[in-house]
Amino acid sequence: MAKSSWRYLFSKYTKQTLKSISLMVLGILLTVAFSTYPGITIPSQPVQEIRGVWMTTNDTDIVRDHLKLQEAVNHLARLNFNTIYPVVWNSGYVFYPSGVAQAGGFQPFIRRGLQGQDILADLITQSHQKGLLVIPWFEFGFMAPPSSELVLNHPKWLTNRQDGSQTWEGVAGEVVWLNPFHPEVQQLITNLVLEVMTQYQADGIQFDDHLSLPIEFGYDSYTIKLYQQETKALPPSNPKDEAWVRWRANKITQFVEKLNKAVKAKNPKAIFSVAPNPYYTAYNRHLQDWVGWVKKNLVDELIVQIYRPDLPSFVKEMTQPEIKEAQRKIPTGVGILTGLRNRPVAMPQIQAKVQAARQNGLGFSFFFYESLWDEAPEPMHERQSKFQALFYYPASRAFLR
Repeated sequence: MAKSSWRYLFSKYTKQTLKSISLMVLGILLTVAFSTYPGITIPSQPVQEIRGVWMTTNDTDIVRDHLKLQEAVNHLARLNFNTIYPVVWNSGYVFYPSGVAQAGGFQPFIRRGLQGQDILADLITQSHQKGLLVIPWFEFGFMAPPSSELVLNHPKWLTNRQDGSQTWEGVAGEVVWLNPFHPEVQQLITNLVLEVMTQYQADGIQFDDHLSLPIEFGYDSYTIKLYQQETKALPPSNPKDEAWVRWRANKITQFVEKLNKAVKAKNPKAIFSVAPNPYYTAYNRHLQDWVGWVKKNLVDELIVQIYRPDLPSFVKEMTQPEIKEAQRKIPTGVGILTGLRNRPVAMPQIQAKVQAARQNGLGFSFFFYESLWDEAPEPMHERQSKFQALFYYPASRAFLR
């Protein structure tokens, strides 16, 4: 057939038709593949599930070295992962060249890679070349170490308990909490987020369980005055008082609403992702009403951190009604712990949780990159082959953008 005839026939197909044909061919190929490999579960949902991994400060040696980062991204792409969540805000400091941090005087140094490169730009470029989304992760939210320059320079930005104490012990060690109700604190977080959205071709931004406040906090002078202005009363002495909890949770929700609006003004297609704790803990212990955020359409992607050691408790948390409700609106997944430096997780446990999540139509993100196979109880080749079996088919997220 003449080339002109081919062009004519091709022009008759719309993009939607081509997409349908591609999906049909993919379905045929998957059917053949799963027939050949009967141990692999055919997903009940479209092959757009979240397959992410958090890159944490534990992965600094990898992300700082261009060649090591290239190898890491190649591994993830080959094994059909589709999303990377790199930390950009941790311990009161940022992990990219930041004019906001420089102007604020809380970060006199600039983090760069071993070859002098902008680490975040390098990660985004390499990942996009391999078809992976990159959603920068503002890990610490309103937390900061008491010794950080941010805290030392802005003591009035902190909140406290009734007894005046400010420090709080968590998995990150001893920290203090920036007051999420203070306009200058809100402006700082907003400025950092918009800086990332402006300087980089990121696919969105993510906050986790630290875009919140422990329930015992909020008794600082600024918050007391604000509560008095709005309610004509002093905050209850009981930090678990229902109305007091709701007032503080609503204030955080109002900030999330403003932040979401600012992000969407920069890029309407940006993914506003949150990775909270299960809802009972998130709301009742940290004033984080993520169910309300989903209902208000403030969240484009939800990944609930379910770091339970055993499968029954993992499944119990995963099948809560609020997660089912979120699934009906937005891409939803669960956080799965693949290991810590002093607590490795065996591959059979990881496989069981992935399969359980998939059977419930959920995606997943793993904490953290190095524990996928570098710091693991099984050899690297064995771990990677298991992930390859779990993710045998591709799951591009391009259709979600």
